[in-house]
Amino acid sequence: MLPLTIMLAINVAASSAFSGLAMRAPMNIVMQAKDVVVPPPTPLEIMKAMPGITDPLGFFDPLGYASAEGVTEGKVRFYREAELKHGRVAMLASLGFLVGEQFHPLFGGNINVPSYIAFQETPLQAFFFPVVCSLAIFEVFSVFSFMNPKDGMWAIKSDHKAGDFGFDPLGLKPASPAEFAEMQTKELNNGRLAMLAMAGMVGQELATGAKLF
Repeated sequence: MLPLTIMLAINVAASSAFSGLAMRAPMNIVMQAKDVVVPPPTPLEIMKAMPGITDPLGFFDPLGYASAEGVTEGKVRFYREAELKHGRVAMLASLGFLVGEQFHPLFGGNINVPSYIAFQETPLQAFFFPVVCSLAIFEVFSVFSFMNPKDGMWAIKSDHKAGDFGFDPLGLKPASPAEFAEMQTKELNNGRLAMLAMAGMVGQELATGAKLF
């Protein structure tokens, strides 16, 4: 009986010691986790998390703007804002090229010229600077999304959503975050295509001097 009693006592002591160690281990892990400082995401990581990355190119930044030395979070957000604005303007311009060369009732309907010189043929050419200033009014409102220049030149605030100026008269913005991200990607891809298309259309009319449509 004595050996059996000793064996039971050793077994109980060992299991108690092990359970105590098991209970203390998670506390040590938690204490160590509190000491770990998670670094903020880099500008490159922020850019890779934005909508607009699609196959087959994936993340496309051949000139390394998002990973250049000195680039900041505000700077990459500025790049995205600029890309969206240029894409939207290019989409409107490409539609204007197509429609304007076929349907031009303004100013007597006699301005039947290639689109790249159509403005110069109108009476508005004499008021070039006032026209440009009137168009710039819309851009002035976007200044409020910029950071203070002393905190970063040409940098967008982190709480500003790229391209969101509160203008959605048709209520097209989806409520689902996943659907909204998908719509943003579609807008970016269409804008990118429109920018390339506009460069091609203007280049062709400059080369030929004739209407494209």
